[in-house]
Amino acid sequence: MKRQTLFLLLFVIGCVSAAFISRPMAVDHGIWDRLLKKYVNEKGLVNYKGLKKEEGELRKYLDLLSKNPPTAKWSKNEQMAYWINVYNAYTVQLVLTHYPIKSIKDIGSKIQIPFVNTPWDIKFITIGNDKYDLNNIEHDILRKKFDEPRIHFALVCAARSCPRLRQEAYDADRLIAQLDDQGTDFLNNPAKNAITPGNASLSKYFDWYKADWTDRGKTVEAWVNQYSSNKINKDTKISYLDYNWDLNGQ
Repeated sequence: MKRQTLFLLLFVIGCVSAAFISRPMAVDHGIWDRLLKKYVNEKGLVNYKGLKKEEGELRKYLDLLSKNPPTAKWSKNEQMAYWINVYNAYTVQLVLTHYPIKSIKDIGSKIQIPFVNTPWDIKFITIGNDKYDLNNIEHDILRKKFDEPRIHFALVCAARSCPRLRQEAYDADRLIAQLDDQGTDFLNNPAKNAITPGNASLSKYFDWYKADWTDRGKTVEAWVNQYSSNKINKDTKISYLDYNWDLNGQ
């Protein structure tokens, strides 16, 4: 009887071990997490000058991302966290490549790059065997595949009007809580969304991506009220703030 119990226990352990071995592990975002904690302040502003000195560490992380693209065996949250971190980390790398600059938009205008209109069209991202630009990551992958409007609270295009860059990497196990926290921070920052019951001056994000916020019958008002401490209603006058493209540097 004891021998049968032992065999059964070994069989169960073997099956569990095989399951873990057969399932590819998602990328470890530890390098990126450490850099964010060291070079990003509580307002989400980046010490690019300091980070420039550790650009080799950032490139090591980007190489890790490049060599470990998501697979179908990854969970949805693992894939989303991966692609959000890809967007943010490669955006920071793009700025560092051209640093010092006053705005990320200078990369596509004052600094001449042949056949490229904007910094978001530069094919400088290699994931697996494929080349991407930042627009591909945002629009063709994150928006198209995951149907999750809260990604707009997480993607940071290196501008002052963007959401804050978190002082930590996005992580599959905490992704939803992180996105909700980003939403709360973004909607209650008067420089990015100035909201009163009678007048809401919202981020351009709510205008540019209106189709995302109104998908599946939801409204912009509902998204605002989900995160803002000041609530609005259908009679609230809504306008949109000018977008500040100044670099999100310290």
